[in-house]
Amino acid sequence: MSRRTSHPRRPSAARARTAPVAEITAASPCPCGLPAEYGACCGRLHAGAAAQTCEALMRSRYAAFVVRDAAYLLRTWHPGTRPDTLDLDPGTRWERLEILGTTEGSAFHTTGTVTFRAHFRDRGRADSLHEKSRFVRHEGAWVYESAVFAD
Repeated sequence: MSRRTSHPRRPSAARARTAPVAEITAASPCPCGLPAEYGACCGRLHAGAAAQTCEALMRSRYAAFVVRDAAYLLRTWHPGTRPDTLDLDPGTRWERLEILGTTEGSAFHTTGTVTFRAHFRDRGRADSLHEKSRFVRHEGAWVYESAVFAD
């Protein structure tokens, strides 16, 4: 996922108020949608374990948006396409990830893609992001390189 900057419009102070993000603990269900606890799934990748597939990296990057881990998102972004900073919009609440398809991206590949739809609420309004993300190996690890938006 490549949401580089916050939403371009600036809401009034009244509209900027949003419900607090539910705290994700190691025992919480993983936001990536797999039937595992966050600590045993994406949480271990956020803590430094390597993703074995580009789909695992995609899921962990989605979970990083949910828990607002900008450092992880930047760390797993290819240095050739990575922005200097990442501004995560506090008005966005990520709700659900659907993996629609993958190509390559296993331990035996050097590239891969993941097509997905990420559902979110932007200041209470339901929306989704439909994207085909490209991943490559960089210095032995999977990293996000680029994306094509499908919608």
